[in-house]
Amino acid sequence: MKYVFANWKCNPGGTAEAKKLLAGYAKLFKKSKKATAGVFPPACYLQLAKEMLKGKAALGGQNCHWEAGAYTGEMSPAQLKSLGCGYALVGHSERRHKFGESNESINKKMKAVMAAGMVPVLCVGETREERIAGKITEIVEAQVKEGMADIDINTTKVIIAYEPVWAIGTGQACSSLEADVVRQFVRNITSEK
Repeated sequence: MKYVFANWKCNPGGTAEAKKLLAGYAKLFKKSKKATAGVFPPACYLQLAKEMLKGKAALGGQNCHWEAGAYTGEMSPAQLKSLGCGYALVGHSERRHKFGESNESINKKMKAVMAAGMVPVLCVGETREERIAGKITEIVEAQVKEGMADIDINTTKVIIAYEPVWAIGTGQACSSLEADVVRQFVRNITSEK
């Protein structure tokens, strides 16, 4: 199965534009047995996306906290699930680098997302500096192993998304060959478990 997910990040700036985007998606998306298309809008647009897409695309949360309670501004996995989300991004590079999320907190989120009955999309990848220093496999291995600590991937569905941080918004694309090398490396790591 292939997955094509659109992470809207902190866009668009208003509901009218979100409706336009979703209307376009609703016309474009068709059910497929070979691929799953999904939309990861900001939390404020999840209900709108659910209503407008009517199941034509999977919905996902961009972030969540690992537990419910007094965590102002956060969403729990159960809240995402109640809004129709089947997926949640975990460990996105922006959450790691701008908000200081650790592999330990990412592991807690992974477990919470699965406990809520959703599929976590674990994002892994190296920065430009780490790439130049030749630490691609070291960084990705730590992110995968620590992010998935105590998770049995033989009984649980997990998606691992390689996002080379150095390519995000830089105009430098990661070649398919480079991505395939990392994909195979991740496959080797996960087969060890």
